[in-house]
Amino acid sequence: MTSPVSSPVLLQMRGVRKAFPGVLALDDVSFELRRGEVHALLGENGAGKSTLMRILSGASRRDGGDVLLDGTPVSLDSPREAQELGISTIYQEFNLVPHLSAAENIYLGREPAIGAGIIDGRRMVSGAKSLLHSLGTPIDPDLPVRWLGIAEQQMVEIAKALSVRARILIMDEPTAALTASEIEQLFAAIRRFTADGGSVIYISHRLEELARVGHRATVLRDGRYIGTRTLPAPVSELVRMMANRDISEHYPERTRRRGAEILRVEHVTRGDRLRDVSLTIHRGEVLGIAGLLGAGRTELARVIAGADVPDSGRITIEGSPLRLRSPRDAIRAGIGLVPEDRKQQGLVLSQTVAANISLPQLARLGRAGVISRARERRLASKWTQELRIKTPSIDTRVLTLSGGNQQKVVLGKWLAAGADVLIVDEPTRGIDVGAKMEIYVLLDRLAAEGAAILMISSDLPEIMGMSDRILVMHHGRVQAVFDADDATQESVLHAALGLAS
Repeated sequence: MTSPVSSPVLLQMRGVRKAFPGVLALDDVSFELRRGEVHALLGENGAGKSTLMRILSGASRRDGGDVLLDGTPVSLDSPREAQELGISTIYQEFNLVPHLSAAENIYLGREPAIGAGIIDGRRMVSGAKSLLHSLGTPIDPDLPVRWLGIAEQQMVEIAKALSVRARILIMDEPTAALTASEIEQLFAAIRRFTADGGSVIYISHRLEELARVGHRATVLRDGRYIGTRTLPAPVSELVRMMANRDISEHYPERTRRRGAEILRVEHVTRGDRLRDVSLTIHRGEVLGIAGLLGAGRTELARVIAGADVPDSGRITIEGSPLRLRSPRDAIRAGIGLVPEDRKQQGLVLSQTVAANISLPQLARLGRAGVISRARERRLASKWTQELRIKTPSIDTRVLTLSGGNQQKVVLGKWLAAGADVLIVDEPTRGIDVGAKMEIYVLLDRLAAEGAAILMISSDLPEIMGMSDRILVMHHGRVQAVFDADDATQESVLHAALGLAS
């Protein structure tokens, strides 16, 4: 992709500084964005990317430094001021109102009106439909967003941002929950936006996709500016800049051995999302679950974890039938779930790191309903160190942690609980390349200690690199099962599309 080097500078951030209690989040950071440019902002979790963008979007105030638009200093004291200047943000964690429709979310606070206090619903739906159509998605604008999947909610967020006619669009992990075809639709929308003079700041841990959409990349590390490179740039160079070390592209060497069968799912059906699904998983095994969006992977995870009750079928653990009517039943049976949506389903954001890690085993941390805070803190301290969770202390609220460290807290609570069966749904979504390897090593170690891992991922290389066997789902059914040594990306994708014999 040709870099728009001749285009004028639209945005300059110079010497930006931001401190939080116990943490210097940004230290003399600079960033530049040109008209019509897609500028990638890279760094490991905790590098300062989100903090820098929160300052640009008006959500946080900087402690020092300057921000200039078209060469003019701006204050950015509130999100509204940023929006009025043409800066719009799509956050990694969605900012939608679940009970409102897609159209109502897109135009929230800016509803077209017929007269004073009267919303023009027809014009609002028509505008939303046009925006969604421009993104190549057939979402019904009248549907409540709580009925939409993760990828569909992402498209609503993008349409919402485009609706304010932004000059600068900040995208935080926009492809994390999208399928290959949806990613292409997104890239097409970005190209149309930049062709019209818009500019994009693009945050992503998927380094391989940057050359397809970006012009330049700036790297932050530990809250400091490291450098800017023209794209395409070697992934190995970007990784060294991000991590200050070489990181292998390979997955960890397996230390686990397959043992006895621990979990069996037989002919499980739930509505039209799961239809006659059967599988087995053994101790010491990583069973990868592949499939396209809507294939039923997350629905299967929720049934095994007791979050949803199947219409028919049975689940056994070590030969004993389970009656899973709630997540509590699954936890008692030694089953844990790291959900796809960590913010809504995996964490209590207002609580501390210690409280979240201890959550599944409160009954074992006290007597007569009184929790031993000393035992809770010992447990949390151990796993915070074990997982290398970047946090000022175990008393820090998880709301303030980066996305990758929040994911580690979710994983940590099940490792601390000693789960025999661990279901991980998109375990490395939104996690940087260094933290990914740490997660992979931890999952392998857990399996080596006798646990069974059921891993759902939309990242096909991840499924191929981590699994012992791969189960492929299509439209709620098991389409194929492969031994990892016999599987190819082509054969897995072929089955995911429903084309396997």
